[in-house]
Amino acid sequence: MTQDTAKLKVQRGGPAEAPVFEDFEVPYREGMSVLDALIWVRANVDSSLAIRYSCTNANTCKECMVKVEGKTVYACTERLGTTPVTVGPLTNKRLLRDLVTDIVPPKEKLSLLLGQDQD
Repeated sequence: MTQDTAKLKVQRGGPAEAPVFEDFEVPYREGMSVLDALIWVRANVDSSLAIRYSCTNANTCKECMVKVEGKTVYACTERLGTTPVTVGPLTNKRLLRDLVTDIVPPKEKLSLLLGQDQD
């Protein structure tokens, strides 16, 4: 029996580098999310892939937001298909590395630096 696969084109690199896209092929099963595929890549192919998520830790949500085909989505709810998808970081946030962007709001960051309490 042949296993279905899904193809991801993932943007890699940091803020001081020109973005490079890397192709990955992952085992596909129906109902799989983009986050499932990214976690599989990190666990089985390239442990240096920088991604952020918290849903499996019952922590805060919104950490897995990325761009899929240019559209801002939650990677955990965006369903993967058998057609190739392009995944990149949010473009309205400061890029840290690969798919990880700075998520702390500017006002909160300034208050943390100054040691002040939030309103």
